[in-house]
Amino acid sequence: MAAAKGEEEAGEAEAKPRGSKKKLLLLAVPLLLVGAGAGVWFSGILSPAPPPPPAAEAEPQPVNRQPVFVNMPDITANLNAPGRRAFIRVKSQVEVAGPADAAALQAAMPRLVDLFTTYLREVRPEELRGSAGTHRLREELIARANIAAAPARVTDVLFTEILVQ
Repeated sequence: MAAAKGEEEAGEAEAKPRGSKKKLLLLAVPLLLVGAGAGVWFSGILSPAPPPPPAAEAEPQPVNRQPVFVNMPDITANLNAPGRRAFIRVKSQVEVAGPADAAALQAAMPRLVDLFTTYLREVRPEELRGSAGTHRLREELIARANIAAAPARVTDVLFTEILVQ
């Protein structure tokens, strides 16, 4: 009898893990499916379709804006060249988006010339060599022009002459 009782207990011990594995599977599979579905939904794969665009008549018509070019006064400045004399002469035009920006730029012209001149006095002649030097100079002058003419937006500085002596 003791042997039969031992066999029954062994059978019950084996049955319990099987039952708990089934319960685990019954709970884990739906949870995994729900989690995967939520992940797909929040990743945007199954998100609802975007609303249709508004009617064609409600779309704004593109505005054909022609850039406006403002002539800058000639600027001559001595460069930062210790032990020797070096000068730069720059003739340029500033490109803005429209007439309103051009008016704001004209109003700020004294400040703009001052910013350009003080920047050029700090430039070393070696920094102006090659197309990379000209590109850096252009980017620096655009940044200063945007500061001086704010809220107007300067889109480019075009050089008509650069002379480094």
